[in-house]
Amino acid sequence: MSVVQTIDIATCQLIRKIVFTDEQGVSTEDEVDGMDESSFHFLSYVEGKPVGTARVSIKDGSAKIGRVCVLKEVRGTYQGQALIQACLDWARAENHPRAVLGAQLNALGFYEGFGFKAYGEVFNDAGIDHRMMELSL
Repeated sequence: MSVVQTIDIATCQLIRKIVFTDEQGVSTEDEVDGMDESSFHFLSYVEGKPVGTARVSIKDGSAKIGRVCVLKEVRGTYQGQALIQACLDWARAENHPRAVLGAQLNALGFYEGFGFKAYGEVFNDAGIDHRMMELSL
């Protein structure tokens, strides 16, 4: 397993399409939001095959982690944890004081494991309930 920063946005988008659009029913219009070109992307690999992705955009000085997903066949193999850790390591190296993300409600515990704290009200994003979370870096 390895996670690397990448400029291969097409592969990131393909993994996101499989997970968000095909599996979770998120519309292409909601998933392709125009933020890819200004974001920093990460890919997770198993035996040379890309299996997960995440991206970080900078919003109000904070590192906003988003579009975190892992292909179904490798879930439970710590790909998601490795992606989040890579995003956090990158944000710290870039001297961002805070990381934020919008977490699907069923993933709150996953992010709490990294020290993220939920704040604000539940909101709907692309038909899925989320809450904002933050972590001081």
